Amino acid sequence: MIKSATIRAGIGGWTFDAWEGTFYPDDLPKKRQLEYASSKLATIEVNGTYYRGQTPATFAKWAEESPDGFVFAIKGNRFVTNKKVLAEAGESMGKFFAQGIEELGPKLGPIVWQFAPTKKFEPEDFEGFLKLLPETHAGLKLRHVLEVRNDSFFTPEFPPLARKYNAAICYAHHHDYPEIADVTADFVYGRLQKGDDDIATAYSESDLDAWARRAKLWAEGGQPDDLPLAEPDHKPKAEPRDVFLYIIHEGKIRAPQGAIALQERV
Repeated sequence: MIKSATIRAGIGGWTFDAWEGTFYPDDLPKKRQLEYASSKLATIEVNGTYYRGQTPATFAKWAEESPDGFVFAIKGNRFVTNKKVLAEAGESMGKFFAQGIEELGPKLGPIVWQFAPTKKFEPEDFEGFLKLLPETHAGLKLRHVLEVRNDSFFTPEFPPLARKYNAAICYAHHHDYPEIADVTADFVYGRLQKGDDDIATAYSESDLDAWARRAKLWAEGGQPDDLPLAEPDHKPKAEPRDVFLYIIHEGKIRAPQGAIALQERV
């Protein structure tokens, strides 16, 4: 039983030219951007690990430059999730975990496994992948997120399969990807991707209020009734859950302001 739940709001990455002067102070050196961003936000989702491997020294540097209590969500490498037969991804997954993510220590947050929009839901194939997910690594308990992008995953068969392995289905507030808000793990993970750069906080005040209400409900062990559910008849166990929400919209110029405004509400 989780004694208490934490709600964290954040952004994707910390290196983005358009944030210079809009989020970062004009005179801030690039090498101090992570230090600054992590002082203003509770979490950051790292996208670079999806495309290429890192080194133990890099992860250690990230941990050193961020404050206590900060958490990094790490995207799993694409060579793991792009396998035609997912059960054959074991070697690639082993390489991913061998790159030194344990250097993040307590700052290691959820690991996000992103699947291509062309990857369809095939229960046996997908369970083959889920069986490969380690529960721990180098003494750290792992939390896994499934970011699926094909409409075939919006089926009552998918949530029970994810729940069996305590893997969270990423809720995607997106124009094209399926929105699946079913709670399937002991934490909740969402990506809010419909933000607008013409709005100072990416999402309107009323929208941020609504997301804050949903985040609090998730954290208390509930499940919002105004988001799409693939398995609507299932009621999640009423227990506190940590919540991770990331504002990662297309232009993303106002994402930091949106995440800060959302964090203030929770």
